[in-house]
Amino acid sequence: MSVLSLDTRLASRLSAARPSATGAVAEAARLMVAQGRAVISLAEGELDFDTPAHIRQAAVAGIMDGHTRYTNVAGTPQLRAAIVRKFVRDNALHYNESEVIAATGAKQILFNALLATVNDGDEAIVVAPYWVSYSEMVRIAGGTPVVVTPAAEDGFKLTPDALAAAITPRTRWLMLNSPCNPSGSLYAADELRGLADVLRAHPRVLVMSDDIYEKIVFEGEFCSFAQAAPDMKARTLTVNGVSKAYAMTGWRLGYAGGPRWLVKALEMLQSQSTSNPSSVSQAAAIAALDGPQDFLEDWMARLRWRRDLAVDLLAGAAPLLTMRTPPAAFYLYADCSGTLGMRTPSGDIIESDLDLARYLLEEAGVAVVPGTAFGLAPYLRFAYAVSDDRLRMACEQIVRACCRLSRP
Repeated sequence: MSVLSLDTRLASRLSAARPSATGAVAEAARLMVAQGRAVISLAEGELDFDTPAHIRQAAVAGIMDGHTRYTNVAGTPQLRAAIVRKFVRDNALHYNESEVIAATGAKQILFNALLATVNDGDEAIVVAPYWVSYSEMVRIAGGTPVVVTPAAEDGFKLTPDALAAAITPRTRWLMLNSPCNPSGSLYAADELRGLADVLRAHPRVLVMSDDIYEKIVFEGEFCSFAQAAPDMKARTLTVNGVSKAYAMTGWRLGYAGGPRWLVKALEMLQSQSTSNPSSVSQAAAIAALDGPQDFLEDWMARLRWRRDLAVDLLAGAAPLLTMRTPPAAFYLYADCSGTLGMRTPSGDIIESDLDLARYLLEEAGVAVVPGTAFGLAPYLRFAYAVSDDRLRMACEQIVRACCRLSRP
């Protein structure tokens, strides 16, 4: 009698996507720690600060008051009203409650928006370096990411000419992240208006304005895309969340404002997948959006100090590592082309940023993410939102490890 084998085939849509590189690096670092090795992770995109006390207290109050059951799929009326107020207060964007949605993280909103609007053969313009999930989400949705790589001397910011050259009859989305992960670039209002001038001639193209790092700005002033070009609001999905600004990554609460037809589609997809975001997280998010924001001043001062410290210390690895001081977010994006072709103490040759990231993990005990994951190599991304002492130690160990490289 023959034994039937288990069918382990996966859906073809998954063949185009790759696992998250940032998650893979973090997992490798955790494995080393479990083996008893000392590792400092500069790989994960989250603040080391505690969620502010008034937000945590609101979550506890929500539990004690019985807010532990299903809510409306798109969020409670109270949270959606808070989101509407936030958009008016911070971005001069006016939505009604049917035009906003809360979800299990901003990531879910981005993914669902692509699922709802991208057909096979559609294209989405992605600006490199880009957050690792953008291109993979587009592929899973059946689309094709069209990667545009601005010059480093332009701050990795998309120009109107480059945008115009990238648009085709198949273009469905422009995915715009400002402040940017990983480069820390920040678009000024007039730069956004220049992009809008191009897009007006292409009414089929929608704009994904990923504003998740909105509050993490050191120099310059944040402006949301639809704020800069109000006539583009009907074609723009403005995505945000509480993860970065309020140190709430684990709470998994994102939100967005956009045209009613699109928000309705997002709500439908959500109803058939995750349903409502956590009711407790929703209670906390109301307190985050409506509550005091004064703690941000202290946080920003501490992050600015860490940024400047990291830039100063890592300058010791120049010219093997070179970087600009970013005006926003909490990452450094370092050009590591100077290390290519160099030999490690064990005799291995650094042939890519992947090799360098592996070397720094093993030799320096520091986890970083290779730029390959962000669509632009050879670079490394350093997340400096860790304690002052650990950041100093990590940077010093990176510099020492780089100094141990030699030319063959």
